[in-house]
Amino acid sequence: MNPSTESRGAAKRALLSLAIGSFGIGMTEFVIMGLLPDIASDLLPALSATSQEDAISQAGWLISLYALGVVIGAPTIAGFVARYPRHRVMIVLALALTVFNALTVVLPTFELVGISRFLAGLPHGAYFGIGALVAADVMGPGNRAKGVAFILTGLTVANVVGVPLGTYLGQEFGWRAAFAVVALVFALATLCITFFVPKHPGEPGRTMRQELGVFRIRQVWFTLGVGAIGFGGFFAVYSYIAPLVTEVAGSPAWVVPIVLVLMGLGMTAGNLVGGHLADIDLRRTLLYGLAAMALVFAMLALLSFWIVSLSLIVLIVGFVSSVLSPTIQTRLMDVAGDNQSIASAMNHSALNIGNSLGAFLGGVVIALGWGFTAPAWTGAALAIAGLLIALLSYRIEARRPAVPVLVAS
Repeated sequence: MNPSTESRGAAKRALLSLAIGSFGIGMTEFVIMGLLPDIASDLLPALSATSQEDAISQAGWLISLYALGVVIGAPTIAGFVARYPRHRVMIVLALALTVFNALTVVLPTFELVGISRFLAGLPHGAYFGIGALVAADVMGPGNRAKGVAFILTGLTVANVVGVPLGTYLGQEFGWRAAFAVVALVFALATLCITFFVPKHPGEPGRTMRQELGVFRIRQVWFTLGVGAIGFGGFFAVYSYIAPLVTEVAGSPAWVVPIVLVLMGLGMTAGNLVGGHLADIDLRRTLLYGLAAMALVFAMLALLSFWIVSLSLIVLIVGFVSSVLSPTIQTRLMDVAGDNQSIASAMNHSALNIGNSLGAFLGGVVIALGWGFTAPAWTGAALAIAGLLIALLSYRIEARRPAVPVLVAS
């Protein structure tokens, strides 16, 4: 496919088709968090009758199983399918997401639902990683990050619309209704990708062994570190927004969804702006974005005692954090050399590690008795650590001797 020959309308239809799938991924990953009590009551009735807290805690394993699927599936699937045409790979991944989420709807026991959640996580990273490569090519040189950002917009819009809607449906009609909607979204994505994403060749002859060569590239590890540690700061904050609203700002529980919608709006805007800024100057966008994230997290810790200032800063948190999403993804594509498929997908393994790390450390500082603002300070520390990794990465890259260019006489 030659991107220059694609009409603007065809490119938009292709990107929108891929974004529908990312919207579904955003729903399936995050809607479960608001439905854990319902899932616990349905799938773990005996434990729920004796201890609701223990039942909800065990139901939380479903979140961990999904994240485990993402971490394992992203590099293995992307490496295995690198040789195949990417538009066909995207169809298969969207179809797999449809089937595995449909299994979550119909399987009867907690153990079987756990297996379905693990399976649903497997295509997650490969979908985003390979989809980002397709989107970058559709947009053409100079606009790659914009294409990546457009696909990621589906994920952020899911936090504004899909997750609240899915939570409402799950609470009103049973938690399985939310995942039925998710399966329908993926079915729609499968159809749209089939009809609107143009043919896109893979890398014939590419082997898994060749793809695994990405792990020998030092800059790839630095970039993954920025994603896992620096962006882990966002998850340290995101995981504990509810107690900030209710315990620190003293607002009623019904305010929490409103604050989360504000964060989702900020994330959507930040993702699109981040794509434009990364295309202009990726290095500055990455470094200034991490520094800004640390500053905003510190402001959140200091000014979260008033719901108005808390809401405003949460909006900015969503914006600044999401500026980094397409930036990190594009940086990873730049440093991966010939290992584009697996490297691009591994970004989402790193982000899910960051999700676990940020949430864990945020919980630790709360358990130590440091208060519900402590996760914001933890997020600031992680963002600074990510900034230091990025600075080291660019410093080492600058020291690398230039490859001489031979000019034919």
